[in-house]
Amino acid sequence: MSGPRDRLTPEILLHAYASGIFPMAEDATDTGVFWVDPKFRGILPLDGFHLSRSLARTIRRGGFRAGLNEDFEGVVEGCADRSTTWINDQIFDGYRKLHRRGRAHSLEVWEGEALVGGVYGVTLGRAFFGESMFSRRRDASKVALATLVVHLAQTGFTLFDTQFITSHLATLGGVEIPRAQYHLLLREALADGEADITSRPLPDPHSVVQRITQTSNRE
Repeated sequence: MSGPRDRLTPEILLHAYASGIFPMAEDATDTGVFWVDPKFRGILPLDGFHLSRSLARTIRRGGFRAGLNEDFEGVVEGCADRSTTWINDQIFDGYRKLHRRGRAHSLEVWEGEALVGGVYGVTLGRAFFGESMFSRRRDASKVALATLVVHLAQTGFTLFDTQFITSHLATLGGVEIPRAQYHLLLREALADGEADITSRPLPDPHSVVQRITQTSNRE
């Protein structure tokens, strides 16, 4: 017997992302999803990450360790662990299935053995569709995003979709663009071959700081 959890298949999700839309739920207890194509879309330019001096110091200190796909479900659980969330059981199950197919990925931030931050999203063509991020330590989500931006650039990605722009993302260089411009960037990212986020190891902290410093015009 099929139920709501069966409807959000990997095929539906990938078709949605290729069309420029993504799913959300009203809250964690909602049994369904709705589809979103914002009038203005958030992106994080891979050559425009804003690395503050304090964040550069945090990364260089090396108190955190970044990992790729080491605990996908733990990252999604961390993202959903808040007072209000759009991640319901159907969404969690859909992205779990995408992860098993190698289409959904997580970047974890560890402090010793503790998972203290991370981000997860979907890859298609040369686009990374960021779904959500979380932080249990100061700057952990910023370290995750800085590492991910450098890694995406080094593995051939051209588009980092953040869906919406928050004040947090704006401080890191995130920008908002019109829907039509986003769809143009998406078509280009999908038409230009397939990038592989697992094709090389994550950059070390020194490389993260050096790469962002070289490619960004901002402090």
